[in-house]
Amino acid sequence: MKNLIDCPAERAVYFLGGKWKIRILFSLLQSKKIRFGELKKGLKTITQQMLSKQLKELEGDGIINRKVIRIMPPKVEYSLTEFGLSVMPILRSFSEWNKRNTRTISVKLNKNFEENRIR
Repeated sequence: MKNLIDCPAERAVYFLGGKWKIRILFSLLQSKKIRFGELKKGLKTITQQMLSKQLKELEGDGIINRKVIRIMPPKVEYSLTEFGLSVMPILRSFSEWNKRNTRTISVKLNKNFEENRIR
C-alpha cells in the first residue's frame, strides 16, 4: 500500500478485499481449523491457484495461521488468528444487514451487478 488510505473504514476493508476472502473467513470460523482441500471443496468454484493466493495474503496480513503438520504426506491446517477473530463481529453485522435488506439488495444486484466490482 503505497499511499496510506485516509478513511479508517477503507483501510479496514483493504484486508478483506476480493471475491473470496470473506468466504474463506466464514469457513474458518465455522470449522476452527481446516485443511486446504476442505476449503477448496467448500468454496466449489475457486481455483487452487486463487485459493492459495488468498490464503497467502490473509496469512501475510496476520488474519489466519498456517500450521504445517509434519507427517507423511505433510498436511497444512489453517485457522483464524486473534486478529482474524476480531473482524468476525463486523462480518456478522454485514451478514445481518444483508438479511434485513435482502429484497433491496437483490433488486439492485440484479439491476446493476458488475462482476468486476467483486474481483
